[in-house]
Amino acid sequence: MKYEFSNDREFDVIAIGRACIDLNAVEYNRPMEETMTFSKYVGGSPANIAIGSSKLGLKAGFIGKLADDQHGRFIKSYMQGVGIDVSNMVVDTEGHKTGLAFTEILSPDECSILMYREDVADLYLAPSEVDEDYIKKAKVLLVSGTALAQSPSREATIKAVNLAKKNNVKVVFELDYRPYTWKSKEETAVYYALVAEQSDVVIGTRDEYDVMENIVGGKNEDTIQYLFSNEADLVVIKHGVEGSYAYAKSGEVFRAQAYKTQVLKTFGAGDSYASAFLYALISGKEIETALKYGSASASIVVSKHSSSEAMPNVEEIEALIAKNEKIEARS
Repeated sequence: MKYEFSNDREFDVIAIGRACIDLNAVEYNRPMEETMTFSKYVGGSPANIAIGSSKLGLKAGFIGKLADDQHGRFIKSYMQGVGIDVSNMVVDTEGHKTGLAFTEILSPDECSILMYREDVADLYLAPSEVDEDYIKKAKVLLVSGTALAQSPSREATIKAVNLAKKNNVKVVFELDYRPYTWKSKEETAVYYALVAEQSDVVIGTRDEYDVMENIVGGKNEDTIQYLFSNEADLVVIKHGVEGSYAYAKSGEVFRAQAYKTQVLKTFGAGDSYASAFLYALISGKEIETALKYGSASASIVVSKHSSSEAMPNVEEIEALIAKNEKIEARS
């Protein structure tokens, strides 16, 4: 089964929301208190997804607000350098700063992120800075949950979703739940539901769907029934090492296993998964194949130091899938 998009569009995907700086610990297996050196990369879930999509060959654009500082200029330059259209990245004029994320790599499965998100430029994107003519050029509007955490970014994102629906642009909602950005889980659930109910495709972990539904221990069947009663016709639910499921409104269920790898860190998996999954869908591949692309891309990125810089190309993804299929055939 394939997923259909409008083909007469200039952009495959336009992402909206957070573009910031990742400072990843160069020294592994030690707490951040003892870490002295970090490497700088572009970060932020929607920025990473746009970067991953562009590296895979999709035509990507970005709507966001950057600080008028060295970090903001670095982000814009890097994204432009990997082929992303940056014409709708607005430069802040009110002194807001670039968001920073310091990462700690204690062990392959013990990683943490220390984020500086107070008064950051990306959360000051205004509704007036969201352009309908730009959005209607896309097959997909990629929305990240963090953009809903504060005003005016919240209203700008909702406006973008409304414009996408008006212009037959598919809305893909990547839940991207970051608890330190929100005031409460109740607030999160309100705005997540508001956007999820208008989205065509929703992607997230089982835990993130629980946040969206403001429950504990939710079941996939209940989640898809809720989303399918609204606009969604494809729902992807990730279960970590147990793999991921895609549920189609027509009744089909697809599954992909997680790919084993030498894990270095835990962050970056979700963004790389989303970019490769979208690439496969937009390229006309079957939904089950798209799940495999997502899983393989996530496996590659968690084995490397960065998120954005480590986003794989198509050949790397397909080589990993082929390798695992040979192993499965022998077992």
